[in-house]
Amino acid sequence: MALNIENIVEEIKGATILELNDLVKAIEEEFGVSAAAPVAAASAGESEEAEEQTEFTVELTDVGDQKVKVIKAIREATGLGLKEAKAVADGAPSPVKENVAKEEADSLKSALEDAGASVELK
Repeated sequence: MALNIENIVEEIKGATILELNDLVKAIEEEFGVSAAAPVAAASAGESEEAEEQTEFTVELTDVGDQKVKVIKAIREATGLGLKEAKAVADGAPSPVKENVAKEEADSLKSALEDAGASVELK
């Protein structure tokens, strides 16, 4: 039985973040591999970013007391559904958005902080 790559890609496109996370974990467990980038590649990327960082990751470090407001802010910023946004909030510290421009990262950070969350730009 041959793999149908197009079907697999279409299925992945339609999956939620939680389903993709479960898929990655299952592949890691089944084949004994890790989805993490190699250390040498990560350190090379960090030296390039030290020169001029143009893309940022907005990481939710703590939800705070106003969890509902934070979930609403995550939904507005990312377009995620309620279940996925709640999973991001419950999984803190976790990235909310990755590889975004400085202006968008600052805007998202202030929106989440206004909702009562602790946020870090990376």
